[in-house]
Amino acid sequence: MVLTDELTDFFLETRSYTETICEPLETEDYVVQPIVDVSPPKWHLGHTTWFFEEFILKNHLRGYESYNPNFSYVFNSYYETVGKRVVRADRGNLSRPSVSKVYDYRKYVTQHMETLLREPTSKEVQNLVEIGIHHEKQHQELLLTDIKYILGNNPLLPVYKANYQEHLKERQSQQWLTVPEGIYEIGHASKDFCYDNELGRHKVYLQPFSISNSLVTNLEYCAFIEDGGYKNFKLWHAEGWDWVKEHNIKAPLYWHLIDGEWQHYTLNGLQKINKQTPVTHLSYFEAYAFAQWRNCRLPTEFEWEIGSQYFKWGQRWEWTESAYLPYPNYKKAEGALGEYNGKFMVNQKVLRGSSVATPNKHKRHTYRNFFQPQLRWQYTGLRLAK
Repeated sequence: MVLTDELTDFFLETRSYTETICEPLETEDYVVQPIVDVSPPKWHLGHTTWFFEEFILKNHLRGYESYNPNFSYVFNSYYETVGKRVVRADRGNLSRPSVSKVYDYRKYVTQHMETLLREPTSKEVQNLVEIGIHHEKQHQELLLTDIKYILGNNPLLPVYKANYQEHLKERQSQQWLTVPEGIYEIGHASKDFCYDNELGRHKVYLQPFSISNSLVTNLEYCAFIEDGGYKNFKLWHAEGWDWVKEHNIKAPLYWHLIDGEWQHYTLNGLQKINKQTPVTHLSYFEAYAFAQWRNCRLPTEFEWEIGSQYFKWGQRWEWTESAYLPYPNYKKAEGALGEYNGKFMVNQKVLRGSSVATPNKHKRHTYRNFFQPQLRWQYTGLRLAK
């Protein structure tokens, strides 16, 4: 647990960075919701603010009055315990409250949080504030990738921010790293912040395995496409093959074949693909099929965690072969915060590492991200194992 002064600085730094992400946007960009998985930027700004108001200020700041009682209905995400909420698919219909009103809401809540943090606070409150900060950091990554999806589906393919670094070449030469069989410790061990799904540190037995020190590149993935990877049903799970056919999938998200050459939408606009950089915006289905094509496999999340001490990670969320399940002795928190992770432990795959969009002070080798296997609007890639 960080000290109160440090916690206040951490809180203010986080609140400021969320708004920095939105600086390049036009007002019209704040409301767009192209698909159900993508939330409008205005909603992210309001939801992260509501979290502090609902779980901290209402219960722990004497005399606090809600900015607007209707905002709980508008900005609640999935917390059944808290009450009714706008259907997720309808977030793009929220022309009101206005963008300026949401920024006023943010200012109001931030100021009251500063008031609370200037007072002596209990460890319970400090823990809640720390959770709220990291919750906002999660949404900073979602905010950026949602902005990319919104602009990347605009027919004009507009630039979000010049020289934004999404695609960096890895410097190391590809090698296979061998990890011996044995019993290993898995899960978060330090006193630093983590989510409850990282707890329940426990032992696992691993067979000997090899894992690549490098992510799969665009060059390698182009070879998969050129070899008919999207046309060979033998490489795919049945559900993945149905997904390919139903949606006419031929390449990673944002890729466009123009005059016989692959280009992709980036936050810098439409650009030629640099074949030396790690491929991204893949579904689990695609990652699995590519691994099959290479006569390899995806690592389990436990293999990834143990192997990660031997390679650099952090550019892409990396699909693993592990289902998202609770660790031994996992216990959900009481009340609404118990809905944060545990209720999603079904029909999802674990991703490990972090990405170029993950904010500072939010990266851990024990972090367990999770998504349904068809989703690919995050910076998702893969690392091979065998």
